[in-house]
Amino acid sequence: KISKTTRYIPLNSTSPISFQLSKPQAPFSLFAKGFSGVYRFSQMCFGGITMALLLSVLAVFPVLNLISLGYLMKASGKVAESGRLRDGFIGFREASFFGGIILGIWFCCWPIRLGIDLAGDAALISPGRVIPQRIQIGLLLLLLITVGHILWALARGGRFRHFVWPAPLRFILWLRDPLCRELPEIQWRALIDGEAIFTCFKVGLAGFIGALTWLILPVWVISMANTLSKDPGILVSLLGGFMLAFVAVYLPFLQVQYVREPHWRNLFDIRKVRNRFQHAPFAFAFGLLVTLLFSIPLYLLKIELAPRELAWLPSLFFVVFIFPARLICGWAMHRSIRKTDRTHFVWRWICRSGIMVIGLVYGIMVFFTQFLTWHGTWGLLEQHAFMVPAPWLSL
Repeated sequence: KISKTTRYIPLNSTSPISFQLSKPQAPFSLFAKGFSGVYRFSQMCFGGITMALLLSVLAVFPVLNLISLGYLMKASGKVAESGRLRDGFIGFREASFFGGIILGIWFCCWPIRLGIDLAGDAALISPGRVIPQRIQIGLLLLLLITVGHILWALARGGRFRHFVWPAPLRFILWLRDPLCRELPEIQWRALIDGEAIFTCFKVGLAGFIGALTWLILPVWVISMANTLSKDPGILVSLLGGFMLAFVAVYLPFLQVQYVREPHWRNLFDIRKVRNRFQHAPFAFAFGLLVTLLFSIPLYLLKIELAPRELAWLPSLFFVVFIFPARLICGWAMHRSIRKTDRTHFVWRWICRSGIMVIGLVYGIMVFFTQFLTWHGTWGLLEQHAFMVPAPWLSL
């Protein structure tokens, strides 16, 4: 008699009486799957926070800020290739692991910080310096223990739980026979991929040069208008504003186009972008709206220069606002590539009219920011939707 939970597989197709018992399948666990999903989601969230902090810190250093811009452009290019927004979360798992190491080291350093505060209080209470000297010896021992604990946690794998619990019994067993009890090795080359970083730098450099080439003429026209008298100055300013609106409409998609096909002409090929627009006009209009809308509040952070030690904090807001806009632009480009037929001309003209209105409103609002920002007219070159995610003239 064969039970319902037992499977028998024939070993030989010519012999129907030869069977072998297969391994029973693992029971389905809804709780295990739910816990695994929550863990992966929390890991990706923590990786996203760590990645945003790393990009914001890189954005405040000249030359290195091009890596930050290149990463944002690469993320939009990944989404443009696959059409899935999650594919733009490049390196989030590695960033989660790296952030866990930083958080664990910060957690382990708290006893030393408390000991230093205690030594300072004891120095005020005891002028004879007898008690502070003992405390300093204790601090030295605590420092050695902390450094050893950090090294042991890194040797065990560098997870956050390794920094919280030192596992003394495992340490003793490893000291007795370290060759037989090998420790996991941290793949630092996978965490810090030099080739990927250099690729982001090249993409960021190309995107920066392309955006600067597009923006230099409108900004120069607006700057020249400020030196003219009232009537011609107003007309020239309007001309510069229209030119700036024209650039803002095309430049986000030109950068995505360059990431997909890395050739310099793709940073200036407007005809190809117009052709792609005809296949997905609503997606293009939505992507442009989100990109320009998310960049406008960032101009408020440029009214007053932040202290140099807090320069990474405004750039953090730049990264948080611009990153989803880049992903949506990549998604719009993917939709235009996937659709082979052009949208009806009525819908194209409706979306084209909406894009023109969006570009004009953005150009007008950005035009008046020159009277609010620290660098005046030349601050118009700091277009955060297309340039490095920081006021690069202040670096």
